[in-house]
Amino acid sequence: MRWKRGHVSKDVEDRRGRPAGKRGVALGGVGLAIAAIAILLNGGGIKELLGLASSSGSSATTTSSDPPSAEQDELFQFISSQLDDQQDTWAAIFKTKGKRYQRATLVVFNDGVKSACGTQGKEVGPFYCPADQKAYIDLSFYKQLAGLGGPGDFAQAYVLAHEIGHHVQTITGTADKVRRLKSRNRAGANALSVRSELQADCYAGVWAHSAAERNKLEMGDLEEGLKAAAAIGDDTLQGRG
Repeated sequence: MRWKRGHVSKDVEDRRGRPAGKRGVALGGVGLAIAAIAILLNGGGIKELLGLASSSGSSATTTSSDPPSAEQDELFQFISSQLDDQQDTWAAIFKTKGKRYQRATLVVFNDGVKSACGTQGKEVGPFYCPADQKAYIDLSFYKQLAGLGGPGDFAQAYVLAHEIGHHVQTITGTADKVRRLKSRNRAGANALSVRSELQADCYAGVWAHSAAERNKLEMGDLEEGLKAAAAIGDDTLQGRG
């Protein structure tokens, strides 16, 4: 992807190297889907839900005090730049509707992090906490993504875009509506969760389509995204288990 190095967003909290404390209750689901990336070209619909299952533990976690490597610093700058690009995109969309976009904060951590949704270990993967309107990412997740066959900076940016999609759901009231529906219909709660994840994918696709129109993508980005989607889909992960 085309991006400007040296960029640090004012909406990023760098908590790398800070202790997370004891781990609390994990979130019920982490939307790490990279689905329907073909929306970049034709605005098409999502064909399937792809995601990584979240997990939790009960042991205490601490973070490493080692200074970030040059590679980590560049990744930090990249994710920071993509956060601003994505939120600027949503701000412009909201403005066309006569509304003001409320920006989310991205917390970058390693090993574990404390959020308003509990203290999480890095195994939970990237997640969004509606209680504090913050997205959380351990940059080591991207090495796992590459190991699963999902390399490339576009795949990295799309993961973040999905979490920002959950933020859009929160500030538009959709997330609260889904929670109310779940409380009244426990039998249909899973189906509602799936629909929520799919909508977050659609929102990520809105940004991706905008990025393509603004010539932010480079040759091979779309192929990298499709490869990542195939690599971390539920069927593939279950086959490895």
